[in-house]
Amino acid sequence: MIATSKVKAVIGTGITGLSVARFLAAQGQAFILLDTRTNPPNLEKVQQEFPNVSIVCGELDANTLLSCDEIIVSPGVAVATPAIEQASAAGIPVVGDIELFVRYAKAPIVAITGSNAKSTVTTLVGEMAKAAGINVAVGGNLGTPALELLDDAVELYVMELSSFQLETVTKLNAKVATILNISADHLDRYENMRAYILAKLRVYFGAEHIVVNRKDILTHPPFAAGVKPIYFGGNADFGSFGLIEHEGKEFLAKNLTPLMAAAELKIRGRHNVDNALAALALGDAAGIPMDAMLSALKSFAGLRHRCEFVAEKNGVEFYNDSKGTNIGSTLAAIQGLARDPKQLIVILGGEGKGQDFTELTPALRAINSTVVLIGRDAPVIAAAIGDAATVVNADSMQDAVNKAFAVANNGDAVLLSPACASFDMFKNYEDRGEKFCAAVQELIAS
Repeated sequence: MIATSKVKAVIGTGITGLSVARFLAAQGQAFILLDTRTNPPNLEKVQQEFPNVSIVCGELDANTLLSCDEIIVSPGVAVATPAIEQASAAGIPVVGDIELFVRYAKAPIVAITGSNAKSTVTTLVGEMAKAAGINVAVGGNLGTPALELLDDAVELYVMELSSFQLETVTKLNAKVATILNISADHLDRYENMRAYILAKLRVYFGAEHIVVNRKDILTHPPFAAGVKPIYFGGNADFGSFGLIEHEGKEFLAKNLTPLMAAAELKIRGRHNVDNALAALALGDAAGIPMDAMLSALKSFAGLRHRCEFVAEKNGVEFYNDSKGTNIGSTLAAIQGLARDPKQLIVILGGEGKGQDFTELTPALRAINSTVVLIGRDAPVIAAAIGDAATVVNADSMQDAVNKAFAVANNGDAVLLSPACASFDMFKNYEDRGEKFCAAVQELIAS
């Protein structure tokens, strides 16, 4: 046991843990660093940066945690870890970097969570604020860690938040908060879907405005008495951002007022129409001028690895949606790119995280589809899909791209949207997406 007195325990030495350690050091607060891994990949860097800080690796010791006055847990470490639970039961506060961020942030916060599309909507709201000349800071689960964004000059924070980060939030007090959507994810960490949903719902705690998905009842807060929700998605009506028919075209609208034609969006797919509506609702509630938001929407081309158009060969289009790490995200991509009667060839597979892949079958059965499988859980996905689509197995990303192109015809599309984590074959989803793009380019050059 380490002899400590009134110090903070920072658990996790990754990107978030380091941001917490740097913040505490700048505040002159005493802390120790712990990591559940016996040999964290960046241990030497941590030791060099904090030579006078005790660093303990391996299984967490409850006695060490009990000697601290606060425990700050990185998102990758489950609060259900026995030693953390024991310390919490003894009355020691267990928080995360977002709780610390909220204590010190002086500007309003736009808080965005959901199973899918968080990064796209977070980036888009940030671009809207920039277009309006607002000094905005964007980050959290996306890009820059929350504590590194703190600056008294910031006028608005736009934060992507994961369920893991929200687990340790007491009261976020956001200017405006949303859950974009909820579908099965991280069931390898949560006991059940209810636990996952409850973690997401914490984003609404103390919110001044709440934006909810009209088409997803799970995003609706059951306890937000006194806070009138703003809806997005579906057909527009009063108190919502939705779609209307105007001058023979489909328009994005606030209430019943047309704002811009859906065809003017550069981001592709029906799911991205919902993303645009969500961003408009969030920005409007945060006070961003409408003309700036519409200007940003018209120029926003989307993010890497999120239904990103890669290339075309012989009339076959290739799309990189490597960020599709769960079933809900992949369903959105499939439905957004489906092109009856043309064929959609979907590359699926990886680490399935305990998901039920039978949820993919209605969408695959509803279109002309072929599935190319890669990765550890390919047999699980094949069994779940059954006869809902033609199934082809591949040994590598290059093999998957080649086999997808082999069954494609002019007018078809190949979509990488794995519905799985990437760590069985790749460093991360970015690496997987880059490998897909490289394989496509090699195919084109051949």
